Amino acid sequence: MNTTPFTSGCTSGPSENAVTITRVADRQWHALDDDLVVGRGHAQHRPDGRLFVSIDVWHEAAFDRLAEVMLAELPAPLYTVVDEADVELTAGWRRAGFTVRRREWEYVVPTDPQVTGLDAVLPPPGVTIVPAGQVDGRLLREVDRAIRDEVEATVGWQSMPAEVIPRREGDTIVDPSKYAVAAAPDRYLGLIRVVTVIRPRVGLVAVRAGEQRRGIARALLAHALGTLHRSGFTAAWTEVQEPNRAASALFQGIGARPMSSNLELVR
Repeated sequence: MNTTPFTSGCTSGPSENAVTITRVADRQWHALDDDLVVGRGHAQHRPDGRLFVSIDVWHEAAFDRLAEVMLAELPAPLYTVVDEADVELTAGWRRAGFTVRRREWEYVVPTDPQVTGLDAVLPPPGVTIVPAGQVDGRLLREVDRAIRDEVEATVGWQSMPAEVIPRREGDTIVDPSKYAVAAAPDRYLGLIRVVTVIRPRVGLVAVRAGEQRRGIARALLAHALGTLHRSGFTAAWTEVQEPNRAASALFQGIGARPMSSNLELVR
């Protein structure tokens, strides 16, 4: 999910003329009202190279002044992520010239096989599921790179849910122990990544283009959700970009329910 901090519930406060903006570090700004910090702005590059900005304030005037200064000093294009329910924050970014680039829905996904209907789902003939913790790191990186190249050649990897986990240059696998894979005798065909911090999150389900529509994604989900269920988790979470009808159908078909939505904005 998104880690970009944001504000909500902006209220009336100091006038715009009373707010001064100071850059306190590289890509970090403070909004001051009589030496009192009334807002903070920050910019950072995501692993995909895009520059995301965030502003945390209580007052609309501080937001607008921070946005004005930050946007004058930062190179375009700039991105930010907001909870769509936060109408005031979204309006602030729109005043600053941002427009909606995409919408991501957050789904809550049941894990009980009797609820998902995945209890009888098996991988197709010749394919086995390798559990997390038993995956070959070299083959995992190979299938991850192949899938990323396929996505980049079509819709572009930036169309996928935003990834915010730092990683070594050129290595897209942060922790191989978080992945289960669908394996043929000579290579991996697909992967699923599940990370559990406070709650389990299905961060990625992907299958090589030439192996799709064989039930591999459903088999990976059956394995991952079943493992979570046996570990005592009743639900997991995931994000799906709105135009991704295949992913929406996959999760809705197992009983997942949309709970909230985030907007990615661009200027």
